[in-house]
Amino acid sequence: MMTLNLLCPSPPPGPQQMSKAAFSAVAASWQEEDRFDALITQGHKWLFLTSEKEEVELYSYTENPEFTTNRRCFEEDFKTQVQGEEWLELEEDAQKAYVMGLLDRLEVVSRERRLKVARAVLYLAQGTFGECDSEVDVLHWSRYNCFLLYQMGTFSAFLELLHMEIDNSQACSSALRKPAISIADSTELRVLLNVLYLMVENIRLERETDSCGWRTARETFRTELSFSTHNQEPFALLLFSMVTKFCSGLAPHFPIKKVLLLLWKVVMFTLGGFEHLQALKVQKRAELGLPPLAEDSIQVVKSMRAASPPSYTLDLGESQLQLLTKQDSLDIYNERDLFKTEEPATEEEEESASDGERTLDGELDLLEQDPLVPPPPSQAPLSAERVAFPKGLPWTPKVRQKDIEHFLEMSRNKFIGFTLGQDTDTLVGLPRPIHESVKTLKQVRKIDFGQLENDLEVVPETPCEILYQGMLYSLPQYMIALLKILLAAAPTSKAKTDSINILADVLPEEMPITVLQSMKLGIDVNRHKEIIVKSISALLLLLLKHFKLNHIYQFEYVSQHLVFANCIPLILKFFNQNILSYITAKNGISVLDYPCCTIQDLPELTTESLILIYLLHPYPSLNGQMLVVFKSAPILKRALKVKQAMLQLYVLKLLKIQTKYLGRQWRKSNMKTMSAIYQKVRHRMNDDWAYGNDIDARPWDFQAEECTLRANIEAFNSRRYDRPQDSEFSPVDNCLQSVLGQRLDLPEDFHYSYELWLEREVFSQPICWEELLQNH
Repeated sequence: MMTLNLLCPSPPPGPQQMSKAAFSAVAASWQEEDRFDALITQGHKWLFLTSEKEEVELYSYTENPEFTTNRRCFEEDFKTQVQGEEWLELEEDAQKAYVMGLLDRLEVVSRERRLKVARAVLYLAQGTFGECDSEVDVLHWSRYNCFLLYQMGTFSAFLELLHMEIDNSQACSSALRKPAISIADSTELRVLLNVLYLMVENIRLERETDSCGWRTARETFRTELSFSTHNQEPFALLLFSMVTKFCSGLAPHFPIKKVLLLLWKVVMFTLGGFEHLQALKVQKRAELGLPPLAEDSIQVVKSMRAASPPSYTLDLGESQLQLLTKQDSLDIYNERDLFKTEEPATEEEEESASDGERTLDGELDLLEQDPLVPPPPSQAPLSAERVAFPKGLPWTPKVRQKDIEHFLEMSRNKFIGFTLGQDTDTLVGLPRPIHESVKTLKQVRKIDFGQLENDLEVVPETPCEILYQGMLYSLPQYMIALLKILLAAAPTSKAKTDSINILADVLPEEMPITVLQSMKLGIDVNRHKEIIVKSISALLLLLLKHFKLNHIYQFEYVSQHLVFANCIPLILKFFNQNILSYITAKNGISVLDYPCCTIQDLPELTTESLILIYLLHPYPSLNGQMLVVFKSAPILKRALKVKQAMLQLYVLKLLKIQTKYLGRQWRKSNMKTMSAIYQKVRHRMNDDWAYGNDIDARPWDFQAEECTLRANIEAFNSRRYDRPQDSEFSPVDNCLQSVLGQRLDLPEDFHYSYELWLEREVFSQPICWEELLQNH
């Protein structure tokens, strides 16, 4: 797929102001000039690349015949309602009237008739491709129709139908009785989820040319998805419940890929993507009176160059060898280093790798250490004048609160002979340089949001807070379900009798009988798994980042349950393979992708049609000692073979947090990796990661810190979310001192009638002490 960046010398009018014929003519002319993916004009932009790329992943190749079915259902219904015109020729009022009629015809008892109407709605959401002449045209009208469908109440109608299908016990029991589930078992659910996904994705994306009505509709839709409406839970929680129901085996026919894609997009729409997250950080720091961020992490990563991996290239192809032999400035600098090439794996590392096989899984076969390859003899040695030294570190160093406390504790013991605990403000008796040091440390202090929280403060009802409240009591089940699906999609996993079937919405009713059909299905299955991995990893990353910004204990709670569910060895499964072959695997057929397959006649497929490259999405860093337990260092080092800056950044982060536990010999043997960590990863002041003398390196402190953190999280969840409601089932306080010590709100004139109240309610009431004693 092309990524273009060009300016149109004579800007055409926006598609909303153009007729179908005029817009198709402009799109066709741009397509002939290879400017299909982007229409960029002076003053406003039309970027269809993002929308197309995301919508391509919604459909499996097995579903392609259903495009024709959807079109036929729409045309049959449209001809009975509108005579002599096409959809794109209708005025907006006529289009709205027809959509209202479709929604009325959805409310029928017949399941077959209801499915035909739903397919007609899906055809509208797919862009009425039968009346379009180009792929750009299809994507434009898909977006236009999705806004129109939402404004007419289609989302609410399809949400009700989705509830009905989820609770359809007949479909669940029928799927449970079948020996093999196919794509036909989830037809109704797939149609509904397709419509909902297309509406969420098209309305979510902002365009500079959007009208005020569309912008208002977008904000209304975001609010509708974020908060509980009509006594219903937020939409994301409904999708989470579908995931857990699927993993429990009660609904094996659920199209899980579509559920996960929709869940990811809903979370991204309601909480915001990474750019919105960065804006929230800036806003929250300003509200708390903190200094502004020193850098934009997104821009830093975008501008970061990938480092050349170690020269483990004997097992690579010729084209990949050319890619890996290209050296950047870091490698040139390291050529003059004493440790210019990393030594072969030591006995300690080889033993560590062999232990890792048993620790991760009996099925994992760790790749042997690749031998070093010397540079080609034709390559001339580089002169010293060409050495490009790094100008500076890309990240501003940070420091934790306990690092400042530890620094002051050492300084006070040295200069005044006693300490003041956690007091970081009193500097009496300390030399002037210590004052300056503390001032510098406080300027780069890392503060986790939530630590400044006042317990009596009213918690704002933000979309993130609402989502966490809804997920709280079922969060362990949600995390386990997501990781189960991720395990089933792992490339190194073997089929097991107790594993879940994630291919129910990709396998056809009739299995392939020719070699070409088998090849196509194999590509579709691999593509299906990759999309599932992408959606789950992106979803978890979004949740972790947003919860960390909302409150640090929310982030820690999710992280703990991921670790408890064996997330670390599962992640290592993805890296414990030939990572270059994995990320460059061609698991896509361009002519079968939407919307290409709806416009062009499908040519004869051959093995050369595979053109999709999938890029692995890294996970955030986890606890260093757990990574050491699972022998992750050799596996992660192999991932550095991939020259992709963001992947290398996260791998180096994972290596950095465990270097202090790996020993001096490992650090000495991996100086090139240590140099890359120093250059690319953010550091803390007083950080002793490279020498192993950090106070956090003491293994006996690990369990105590984990227990303290878990207790703090439980207290946080109990304090904020377990407040008893006023009802007849509220617990009764039977302690006399506690009851008498409660502060009661009395009316202002109570003291005027206090003596009268005593006489009437206390003194004048007879008390039969014998009866009282007998009853007790």
